[in-house]
Amino acid sequence: MFAPGTAPRPSAIGGYEDWPSYLRTHPRHIAETSAGQELADALGVPAAPESAALSTAVIESEATHDGVTTSRVSWQLGFGPRTRAWFLRPAGATGPLPGILALHCHAGIKSVGAGRLVDRRLADRQVADLQQCLYGGRPFATWLAMQGFAVLAHDTFSWGSRRFNLGTPPRRTAAVVEGRKALWREAGVVPSETELYDAAAAAHEDTVAKAAGLLGTSFAGMVAHDDLAALHVLAGLPGVDAGRLGSVGFSGGGGRSLVLAALSPLVRSFVVTCMMTTYRSLVPAYLDAHSWLLQTPGLSRLGDYPELASRSTADSFLVQYALADDLFPEHGMRDADAVLGARPTGRYTGSFWPGGHAFTADMQEEAAGFLLQQLSPVPLTTARQNGLS
Repeated sequence: MFAPGTAPRPSAIGGYEDWPSYLRTHPRHIAETSAGQELADALGVPAAPESAALSTAVIESEATHDGVTTSRVSWQLGFGPRTRAWFLRPAGATGPLPGILALHCHAGIKSVGAGRLVDRRLADRQVADLQQCLYGGRPFATWLAMQGFAVLAHDTFSWGSRRFNLGTPPRRTAAVVEGRKALWREAGVVPSETELYDAAAAAHEDTVAKAAGLLGTSFAGMVAHDDLAALHVLAGLPGVDAGRLGSVGFSGGGGRSLVLAALSPLVRSFVVTCMMTTYRSLVPAYLDAHSWLLQTPGLSRLGDYPELASRSTADSFLVQYALADDLFPEHGMRDADAVLGARPTGRYTGSFWPGGHAFTADMQEEAAGFLLQQLSPVPLTTARQNGLS
């Protein structure tokens, strides 16, 4: 009952009111190694509904431009909005191709997810700006398909099609947005609906992380849940060799790539770009530079961040560091590289690049070449070597 004249308190998890019941009826993710299971337990990763994702996956549309066939794909997980994704591969490719899960970054932009990785003709101004600032001006997933891969880029938990409904934001989020509106008014700026949503979503991430903790999971664990489901969708798509799967991501997407590889043996090779350091290097000055994707309570009990990468069963992985990255101090990146390089397995390759927090065209070339070498024992006759720039 509500007091006379008072409005009901808005939902703090708009569009995800079925999330708590889903977690009550779905057990924890079962990894195939003890190292992976420890990570799944630390993040509270629910079991991804692999069969449900696969059975509900549909190709909604398909078009071919500049030698790449792009399909719009969607599937329904057990809670929240329907997941939408792009499936891209070289036009006219014959035979199964190595499959890559392209994982979008965080960037403080949640109104759009994987859309920032696809052909710019599908992009609005905001997405074009993200591609220009963070991805060397390239639609990375589209470009990666040109190199001979079958690529799936999906919206993950709380981004794009999987966003929360913040039309009536919860009270703390609303207060932050009102403050932001005041600053915009003072500056003479009229924000777009997208900008208003992203301002609300940035503040709301704290609320989502609180809800996840209360429900026995974590923000990063829920993202991993969606990524695991997408990996199984990729493995089941036509023309994909399920025995040659990899993942790649920049920034928050790099962290997602690392976690996914540690949780699933389907990932045979992976790339982490601009998302590697030691925990010690983040304290005290760099803590506020990062989201809940990196800073899950209790995760450090499993070891330092670079040690998490070694929990995967992948045959190989590449970590790319940006020396002028303003989100990570150089000494933290150097220390992480030393930890990874000291492992006797020989699976790790590290590379240091000039410049700031961005996945430059040259870094993309290295990442694609690495994945092609690791996942393709013979040259792909369908691969296009020209870039999209």
